[in-house]
Amino acid sequence: MKVLLILPILIPLFTAVLALAVRRRAWQRGVSLAGAVALFATSLGLLASVWRHGILAMQSGNWPAPFGITLVADVFGALMVVLAGLMGLAVIVYSLATVDEARERYAYHPLYHVMLMGVCGAFLTGDLFNLYVWFEVLLISSFVLMALGGERAQLEGSIKYVTLNLLSSSLFLAAVGILYGVAGTLNMADLSVSLSQPANPGLVLTLAMLFLVAFGIKAAMFPLFAWLPASYHTPPVAVSAIFAGLLTKVGVYALIRVFTLIFTQDVAFTHGLILAVAGLTMITGVLGAAAQNEFRRILSFHIVSQIGYMLMGLGLFTKLALAGSVFYIAHHIVVKTNLFLVSGIAERLKGSFELKRLGGLYHEQPLLGLLFLIPALSLAGIPPLSGFWAKLLLVRSGLDVEGYVIVTVALAVSLLTLFSMTKIWAEAFWKPAPEGSLGAGLTPAGWRRTLGPVAALALVTVAIGSFAEPVLALAMRAAEQLLDPTEYVRAVFGVRG
Repeated sequence: MKVLLILPILIPLFTAVLALAVRRRAWQRGVSLAGAVALFATSLGLLASVWRHGILAMQSGNWPAPFGITLVADVFGALMVVLAGLMGLAVIVYSLATVDEARERYAYHPLYHVMLMGVCGAFLTGDLFNLYVWFEVLLISSFVLMALGGERAQLEGSIKYVTLNLLSSSLFLAAVGILYGVAGTLNMADLSVSLSQPANPGLVLTLAMLFLVAFGIKAAMFPLFAWLPASYHTPPVAVSAIFAGLLTKVGVYALIRVFTLIFTQDVAFTHGLILAVAGLTMITGVLGAAAQNEFRRILSFHIVSQIGYMLMGLGLFTKLALAGSVFYIAHHIVVKTNLFLVSGIAERLKGSFELKRLGGLYHEQPLLGLLFLIPALSLAGIPPLSGFWAKLLLVRSGLDVEGYVIVTVALAVSLLTLFSMTKIWAEAFWKPAPEGSLGAGLTPAGWRRTLGPVAALALVTVAIGSFAEPVLALAMRAAEQLLDPTEYVRAVFGVRG
């Protein structure tokens, strides 16, 4: 079973190498699609194994923990790998219809799979230095993917994207170095034990703040989010969609991991600060979205506001709240990727992402209108879609601890999110089409390859909402493991029972 831990890293690696080796475009596409299918299938096997057998861990090279390179998967990590596999497959199918030949010639498919390798590695690593390495793998590959094509807007967005992410990486590396000097280890399970009663609490608290800022930049939390809405609307839609679905969640994952496993010495301060930041992230993100009139920029600002909900559960730091964060992350990855994919189809049909130049989409393509409404209403938290259950868990957990301010903010931001989604619907889908609004269009094969992933992700959204209990069970199990790291530590050190 432990081989399942390494396969989500090896499959994208071999896919990238093979896609680079084959020269014919059709073969490269076939390799890329096959690799995405294999990654998704393997991720499902990993999650099933973790669910049945408990947390899986392995030491690369047979060096015992904490000296070896540890790979570990609990329910949270395995679920994130499944979501990475699902989004990787959906977006690569969409890419077959929307990414041009020039980008494919310049290694779009190999870069895409290297990025997936970095994402999966970050979700499965058991030590902080390797988390840094995986962050760099996905940062370099995502930077090239964003800049691929060389358009002016892309280059401007790429520079902002890479500059702030390099600042984040520098802070992360500095914090890792200081932490190693303090604890003598970077293995997360070992750190959980050795820092449970630190000799110098003030220094550990300072380190916690460094990690909060470093991961906060990658997660696009307040006030460190400016790079995201300045860059995510510039690359091709397929690239925007996979970025929107996965990349900020790696930062959120890292925050949840270190602030449940390592930095729990002063919860009242650290998690209280995270809760305050969560509220500010929600407010600033949704106000930014309300002020925009471009499809992808609205969606980009919404990513920021939704990050606030994910951090809200971490800030509240109860079992139900952490389950709410896990549920929210799963829901949001599916919904946000899908909304970006819909925006790309709208642009293909009308030739623009500007709302004033869009219109008439519902009357011309009612199925596309329905496929937009499902993720849009889910994002706003309309029952019985997936977003409703995720927000219900967070609001309920907030009320349980009498966090009335953050609950009020969460509910108000939901209303403003609905307003933004209504604006897109009214401008792009409902109003009559303005004259001369024609895009490149889609061939019948292009329709299948773009609408197929959109419809599949919409069905996943409906399924999560209609059959929420299994997802809730996964989220509650993940929250149990996050709140009590005993099983995690035992698995890493090879102790069972």
